[in-house]
Formats: sequence, C-alpha cells, structure tokens
Amino acid sequence: MDRTELVSRRLKLRDLQLLEAVVRLGSMAQAANYLHLSQPAVSKAITGLERALGVRLLDRSTRGVEATRYGNALLKRGTAIFDEVRQGVKEIEFMADPTAGELRIACGEVFTAGLLPAIIDRLGRQYPRIVCQVESLNTASTPEFLELRERRVDLLLARVPERLDEKDLNVDVLFYEHVYVVAGRRSKWAHRRQIKLEDLVDEPWLLVPPNTLSSKMIEDAFAASGLKMPRASVLSFSVHLRNSLLPTGRYLAYLPGSFLHFGAMRASFKVLPVHFPVKPMPVAIISLKNRTLNPAAQLFLKCAHEVSAPMAKRR
Repeated sequence: MDRTELVSRRLKLRDLQLLEAVVRLGSMAQAANYLHLSQPAVSKAITGLERALGVRLLDRSTRGVEATRYGNALLKRGTAIFDEVRQGVKEIEFMADPTAGELRIACGEVFTAGLLPAIIDRLGRQYPRIVCQVESLNTASTPEFLELRERRVDLLLARVPERLDEKDLNVDVLFYEHVYVVAGRRSKWAHRRQIKLEDLVDEPWLLVPPNTLSSKMIEDAFAASGLKMPRASVLSFSVHLRNSLLPTGRYLAYLPGSFLHFGAMRASFKVLPVHFPVKPMPVAIISLKNRTLNPAAQLFLKCAHEVSAPMAKRR
C-alpha cells in the first residue's frame, strides 16, 4: 500500500472540518467551542493529521494559529471536497423531489435589476420550491471569478470579454449586449428625432466611477467619435440612483439593452436616436469546469436561454 492510499484511509472529512475551523477562527479553543468539542480533542486530531501527512499544518504562536503552506494546500482541496459532497446531497434531494433545490448565483447590480429577475420568475413558475440565493458581484474591476473558484456560488451572470482565456471556466453565452444613451421621458432630448453624440457632451450625465471596466468602455465610445468624456454630475454604480434621477429629465445616462428590455423602470426611459459606438459584449453564465452542476443550476441555465432568446436575436 503506497503512502497516498495510507493517508487517504487515515484522512476523514471530520479532520478537514476541524482544520478549517481552527484556521478560520485562529484558535484551537474557539474551534473547539464552535464544533462543540473539547480543546484537547481538537488538538489531538490536528496532531494526528500532521503525523499522518508528515508535515506541519499549523503555525502556533502567542497571537494565535494560522495555516502553513501545507495547511493551505490541504484546505484548498478540502473546499472542493466539501463542495462536491454538498452538490451530491443536493442532487439526491432533487432526485427525491424534482421541484425542489437550492441555487447560488452572483451577478452585478444592473442584471439584478433587469435580466436576473426575469429568469428567476420563469424558473419559479415552473419549479416553485427551488430557492435562489443571489450574491452581489463587484463589477468595478477586471473579473477574477473568485466567487466561482472559491465555490461560494454555483453560477455567475456577467458581461465577459469576447475572448475569455480562462481554462478552468465554462462560458455559456446568452446574447450580445448593446448599450444605449437614454434620458427620462420629461427630458428636452426625449422627442428629438436626430441627435449627434457631440450635442450631448456638455449635458449632465450619470456615469460610473473612473478607472473601471465600464468607464473605459464609455471613454472608448466617445474617443471613437473624436469627443472628450462628458461632464459627470453623478458618479455611482447604483441602478437605484439612476432609476430615481433619470425620470426628472435633467440627466443623461447609458444603459444596457437587457435592462431596457426587462427592467421594471423601463417605461420611464427613452432611448435617444444617437449613434453610440460601443461594441456589443457577450453576456454569459459562467461555471467551473470539473464541477458537477446541481440539477437546479441546470434548470436555471435552460430558463436563462429561454428568457434571453429575444435579446439573442438582436445580434
């Protein structure tokens, strides 16, 4: 019997759970209290695990306990192991009752206010006992997909680059997102039949903060027209803020097509007849390769394609 098999027989899920709790809480005593065990029992289990592996997993000091590089390596794999067990339990539950399940999704605010509710509503009508847990996705910087890679979510809904070179990810493109210049229906621009982009540069705009992916996209659009960036009256990622300020008619903004198609406030906005040279970007559902999707996630993917079919036809 080789060493790997010996360690596999010695290693238990409970040992990994103990190690994770100690590292997360930074203390043997706190981990013991959290897991309803005695501190000597936790210490003995960690010592046995270190002896079986032949390496030190924890560094102990007066400041507490933290993982060594060996401990971190084991915890990284342990996260995947616990996730697969959790997915297996969900699959068994779904087999017992195909109308039930749990799904964790992450996406940015603009999708939370438009496309995602439409998908969840369709899913909920067909499978009312599926529970969707939605996490907010930070869209301010280049996506690193940590939510997926750390297995905090099952699926991620986001705009992605045309060529996404991430070998550990599955990218299921739903449609290509167009971006439009919009105003409130009370705006002086709402009834113009012809507008040039240069006419709008000095108007008050609702923009996102600079040095972000979205701001770079808008800078490129104005630069392609030989124009400077417009004057920003408000800088924010908040969709709620745009929904409140645009109907006043004082401001201009840019909004993605999915928000204008599905958003609850879409009737309050008017797409302006102006050429806005922003290249459409793929909107996709992203998942981890080598990770089995639970049945609820597969049903969500099916509903997402059905709901976004009108957007896909606009390519």
